Amino acid sequence: MTKLLKKQFVPSPSPHIRLSLISYEVGGLIVKGYMAEPKTEEPLPGLLYLRGGIKRVGMVRPARMIQWAMEGFIVVAPFYRGNWGGEGQEDFAGVDREDAFAAFDLLAEHPNVIPSQIHVFGFSRGGVMALLCGIYRSVASVTTWNGVSDMVLTYEERVDLRRMMKRVIGGTPGKKPAAYAARTPLHEIALITTPVLIVHGKLDENVSFEHARRLEARLIEEGKPYEAWYFPAYSHQFPAQEHRKILTKAANWMKQHNTQPTRPS
Repeated sequence: MTKLLKKQFVPSPSPHIRLSLISYEVGGLIVKGYMAEPKTEEPLPGLLYLRGGIKRVGMVRPARMIQWAMEGFIVVAPFYRGNWGGEGQEDFAGVDREDAFAAFDLLAEHPNVIPSQIHVFGFSRGGVMALLCGIYRSVASVTTWNGVSDMVLTYEERVDLRRMMKRVIGGTPGKKPAAYAARTPLHEIALITTPVLIVHGKLDENVSFEHARRLEARLIEEGKPYEAWYFPAYSHQFPAQEHRKILTKAANWMKQHNTQPTRPS
């Protein structure tokens, strides 16, 4: 059981949504995040929102949390360890994946969340985290939006991130192949038992379209159910109006997949 240590209400952009700053325990560390809850006592599906970036880059935006909550989800979004006063050091999809797993468990324990309807969404770097959750937790669905799927490809393409990746992961892909492989869920796609939605802009220069192509190829190879929504004119950040429409469409897609898969023992 994941221990929720603190829940502090903070100002919400919407009168219909309660927004809280939460603290929870992961392996002896205190990790922080947001929780957004529609103001109803009705049972609702849950959504684990996994941010992109690292440290202050890509930090969770309350407005995005509210958008998902307005679609009828109880939403939890971890900041990952070492951020906003949380303990430990962020590990770029290494041990900090446990922060995502524990946040999923928090949703599963929430009294108003329907346990068989907990979905996982990852944006950018969060795509790796979402896929890992789909591999190691019984989720209802996984959505990766402009998401990373191959950490070696990220190292090759993002020259600006190489210094950070070598520091956090411990070296280059050539020197630390196992560490990069462990952060690349493509190698474990056979273990996913839930539908996957891929949303990607083909002009994305932060997380190239090749990440989506490789993920789709592995899903096909393993015979996994998925949908892919590709947008030829969009880059990493979609236009606000179109983003909102696609978000609603993705929320409706999630709600069609609400049966919790059975994990092999």
